[in-house]
Amino acid sequence: MTADRLLRASAEHSYDPDVEIDWDAPLAGDLYFVPPHRSSLYGTALWDGLSQEQRITLTRHEVASIAGLGIWFETILMQLLIRSYYRQDPTAAPSQYALTEVADECRHSVMFGRMIAKLGTPVYRPDGVDAALGRWIAATGTGPRMYAAILICEEILDTLQREAMACEQVQPLVRMVSRVHVVEEARHVRFARDELAGEVRSAGRARLAFDRVVIGRAAYLCGTRLIHPGVYRSVGIDPAAGRRAAWSNPHHRATLRWAGERVVSYLSDLGLVSGPLWRMSGLLPLHS
Repeated sequence: MTADRLLRASAEHSYDPDVEIDWDAPLAGDLYFVPPHRSSLYGTALWDGLSQEQRITLTRHEVASIAGLGIWFETILMQLLIRSYYRQDPTAAPSQYALTEVADECRHSVMFGRMIAKLGTPVYRPDGVDAALGRWIAATGTGPRMYAAILICEEILDTLQREAMACEQVQPLVRMVSRVHVVEEARHVRFARDELAGEVRSAGRARLAFDRVVIGRAAYLCGTRLIHPGVYRSVGIDPAAGRRAAWSNPHHRATLRWAGERVVSYLSDLGLVSGPLWRMSGLLPLHS
């Protein structure tokens, strides 16, 4: 059973960021915070106009934006899992793994928060309608929309971090944070995928139609707010101008499609990818 295997794996391969990460080590002045080709402005005229120091500064704020979105989604996830656990059998392995995942996410959110503090950036997070949507999902999310929304953010971050942790152009702090998160997040993705498949099989047609809309909105949020427009202020670029440049940047659009490729494929196989919000998210392949 998947939950039994994941419980054993959690016992054998869990990490304490306080121990695994050297939080006192100084940041390297000549290293990026995301691989430079993954910066939202890479390849644009705005990028060409930045000095090397400004490019590094921009990626510092971009990784803070990604971490801030990660904390926001993980906070929602923890609420969803606790609400679900409240109704479940505490002796069952899936219930016990759900609590184990909550413990993992607590550590991850603290780890991301400490990294943002170390970076000295603002805390970038969804606001306005997106924040209200997050509160609604946290309070009401069940079934397919719960697990699909979780997977969208988890798998996009996982793809980005797998590359970052192996990139020698990236700060050691970011690489280590990415490594810790990737190892533990792989279990969360496996659990969510298995739970989602079961929920889709048991859901009715009307339920799935509604959930597809919610899932599409979650995809739109993740694709359009992975990089908060406020990051561009750090290098003297107007947020609206920076967002326009990023959204029209073929390199950034390719990064979004690449980061979303695995989860889009999986959700498509389950019949959960449809509607204009998905097309507006930037996550779909070009031919879609």
